[in-house]
Amino acid sequence: MKILVVDDEKLIRDVIREYLILEGYEVDEAVDGEDAVNKANVSDYSLIIMDIMMPNKDGYQACKEIKSNKDVPFIMLSARSEEYDKLIGFDLGIDDYVTKPFSPKELVARVKAIIKRSVGEESLYKFGGLVIDDKAHDVIIDDEKVYLTPKEYDLLKYFVTNKNIALSREQLLTNVWGYDFYGDDRTIDTHVKTLRRNLGNYGDLIKTVRGMGYKFEYQDKKDN
Repeated sequence: MKILVVDDEKLIRDVIREYLILEGYEVDEAVDGEDAVNKANVSDYSLIIMDIMMPNKDGYQACKEIKSNKDVPFIMLSARSEEYDKLIGFDLGIDDYVTKPFSPKELVARVKAIIKRSVGEESLYKFGGLVIDDKAHDVIIDDEKVYLTPKEYDLLKYFVTNKNIALSREQLLTNVWGYDFYGDDRTIDTHVKTLRRNLGNYGDLIKTVRGMGYKFEYQDKKDN
């Protein structure tokens, strides 16, 4: 799979490229938005990682032009964290938004999660005795069905499809409730508390990331 990395800072491109190559991805680079649009016009990419603030053409405009011709997932990078910036990106249909400075390992985890979803989501997720059957919308623990509210199910589904990725409360609100939802962090905390309780012993898979949000943490035996 080929990924396009777009940033006017060479050091950032180099770091992202090295981590992606280690994971087996083929990587192209672009130095600004105009360069990105030109490359996307002649090549197909599984995902584009693009900085927002760049010369010649910023990331928003480049993303808009590329998406007008091709359906490709986007991760936007920015040194700014204002809500307005993120809403613009989500309105453009980006898949994720990462604020600089960032962890390259976590960025790669986000890349994997987005590509996995874009090529076709799994319908059955297994974590030991915890099974989520997405086709049937069933959650089964040790062969017994567990009943969740629709929002609890959506929250659990978002957690498992972003396994081992630290998710902020803002991300959870935006992607599970919708960016126009007017709730606050207490909405997330209340639902997570209830979800943990309903999952019994498997509720411990949802870890608290202090000062940020939550993470669904599970290591497959094949990953060890």
